[in-house]
Amino acid sequence: MNFKTARILASVTLVGSVAAAMLPAVSSASTPTVSDKTFNTSFSTMKYLKSIVAKGSGSIAVILPDTVSSTRYTEFDAPYLKQALAAAGLTSKQYIIQNAQGSDTTQLADAQADITKGAKVLLLDPLDSTTGAIIESYALARGVKVVDYDRLTLGGARSYYVSFNNVTVGSLIGTGLTSCVSTWKLASPTVYVMRGAPTDNNATLFAQGYNAVLAKTKYTLVKEGTGTWTPDVALVDFKGAYSANSKINAVLTPNDENAAPIIAYLQSQGLKPKTFPFTGQDATLTGFQNVISGYQCGTVYKPIWLEAQAAAALAIYLRAGVKPPTGLVNGTTPDSAAMIKNLKHVASVLLTPTWVTASNVEKTVIHDKVIKASQLCTGAKPKVHGQTEPSYKTDCSTYGIK
Repeated sequence: MNFKTARILASVTLVGSVAAAMLPAVSSASTPTVSDKTFNTSFSTMKYLKSIVAKGSGSIAVILPDTVSSTRYTEFDAPYLKQALAAAGLTSKQYIIQNAQGSDTTQLADAQADITKGAKVLLLDPLDSTTGAIIESYALARGVKVVDYDRLTLGGARSYYVSFNNVTVGSLIGTGLTSCVSTWKLASPTVYVMRGAPTDNNATLFAQGYNAVLAKTKYTLVKEGTGTWTPDVALVDFKGAYSANSKINAVLTPNDENAAPIIAYLQSQGLKPKTFPFTGQDATLTGFQNVISGYQCGTVYKPIWLEAQAAAALAIYLRAGVKPPTGLVNGTTPDSAAMIKNLKHVASVLLTPTWVTASNVEKTVIHDKVIKASQLCTGAKPKVHGQTEPSYKTDCSTYGIK
């Protein structure tokens, strides 16, 4: 990025940051219960936004990043966002939900096409900050507002940011690992510390959280190099590290998808349950099957139904030119892009994640109907040394999952 581009992006970011402050305030009577604390799995809070929807015009465009880094985008985000927008009274012609399928070019083209067709707000989960900043600059120049969804665009021109507290996510992963090392009685922990893609600001924040926890331990740490969100690349990286250092006996994996192929590989080598700790996040079905069967310590559960409703609500307020209530926008997030001098924090909705182990699966993701017990408790386990392990149904019975 040259100096001229950096200066332009810095300027549009500053303009975007003050745009939200210039919106008229919403009356508390019109939206009596909309806050980060009132969204629920029935999506009933969204009905209070129907009067705001009526004040707006144009459409809301959602652009998700890919289907490789996490299955969450197709399994949870897309359907939950659709449900939230529809529950608020938007018709199917007033919103569109897309996925860039890992392509920067597609993500930019989708944004440009959406704006041409009349989108007034973009909900953007950027593939990377470079692409995100270009999209947000393009949108701002055309009077279209942007909400950063899940990932912050460094140096961007969004009005708001919606996500979970990602340093806290990392801290949960780190403390989850240390607890597991103790519970599984791991001797002389040598931990391979992985991280997500370097282009993802969330990966940086996750690492900030778990590295702070690991720094307080006496573990031997083997750090991954570049980092990735691509599972097969994560497996190749692990194999290289494990071949070079056979003392590795635990892996801090930053998500369930990266953990899964490594666990499967070690199972093919005869790995036994509760002997080689792994961590994760995103609360995937495969992740939870690894958790209840003793191959993964736990996973960070980020209720996507909560994030989707918060993001949809912000987009609806922006579409109507109405300032969101203070009960919804509950914090700020620093934009660490070096070019930014006047904008240090982005108005944010920051939500609370939960560390889920086998013992609290029932009262979290099963209770919230994110995963069905009928899905979790079925399916064949991989064979270890040619022997089939007890079924997932048996594991579910052990932990009272039904």
